[in-house]
Amino acid sequence: MSKNKKQKNSWMKNILKALDMELREHRSSFIVYFVLRIFVIVTMILQFLNGNYENFFLCILTLILLVMPSLVQVTFKIELPTVLEILILIFIFAAEILGEIREYYVLIPMWDTVLHTINGFLAAAIGFSLVDLLNRSEKTMFKLSPLFTAIVAFCFSMTIGVIWEFFEFGMDMFFGLDMQKDTVVQVIRSVTLDPNGGNVVTAIDNIKSVVVNGKELGLGGYLDIGLIDTMKDLIVNFIGAAVFSVFGYIYVKNRGKGNFVARFVPRRKKKDRDFLRIVKETAESDESIKHEETGKRK
Repeated sequence: MSKNKKQKNSWMKNILKALDMELREHRSSFIVYFVLRIFVIVTMILQFLNGNYENFFLCILTLILLVMPSLVQVTFKIELPTVLEILILIFIFAAEILGEIREYYVLIPMWDTVLHTINGFLAAAIGFSLVDLLNRSEKTMFKLSPLFTAIVAFCFSMTIGVIWEFFEFGMDMFFGLDMQKDTVVQVIRSVTLDPNGGNVVTAIDNIKSVVVNGKELGLGGYLDIGLIDTMKDLIVNFIGAAVFSVFGYIYVKNRGKGNFVARFVPRRKKKDRDFLRIVKETAESDESIKHEETGKRK
């Protein structure tokens, strides 16, 4: 086995060991992770047996996503508060398994709205923590005021929300999906309907039926193609981001006071919680002992 391959295998073993230690660090988040993982695995088996291979691969993706919070903590030496970690795990499960496979996006009208609101809140928390960690780092040369820290967190969250809407639009346009859910409306207002071809808004009210290619849609109105859904998602993302940014501002302004924001703000790992470092040092120590024993035998 080549030296590079040995190093790669050693690195993977260290990551997996550290990941296992990270997953088991907090009992409450581990229980949530374990229970959700069981649900996903059962769902994956059922989807495979039913021949729903797209959902089968979605379950595999979900299993990977459920590990990501712990992987980020191990790799970047960041400690996620237990409340934040549990919320992220539940969010992933609610979006992928309940939303997509169990069709809650269709069955429960507010499901998508609630998730986008939570997403705005979580993204603002992540953006806030990135700036807060830099502000408190001795290696960085800049310090942002509490107001600018809150503004950066808000803008970070909104950027994530916009990029996600770009993704939904791209998937719908190029792969024929319907991630931007359509909305039935009873009124159309457009300058395109102006009979004189001018710039006058003309309205069609009280739409009860629409015929396309000679076929009645049977929806009780006109079908808006994704625009209302996209704007609604961005608005609730705005609300979630704004709420956390306000709390974040208060938290930084009164450093050390209040526990609410602290439950959502990651912090740097302490040395005794840096599991990747611990695993590496243990492996190096074991390797050194092994070499010494080999030398004595010779």
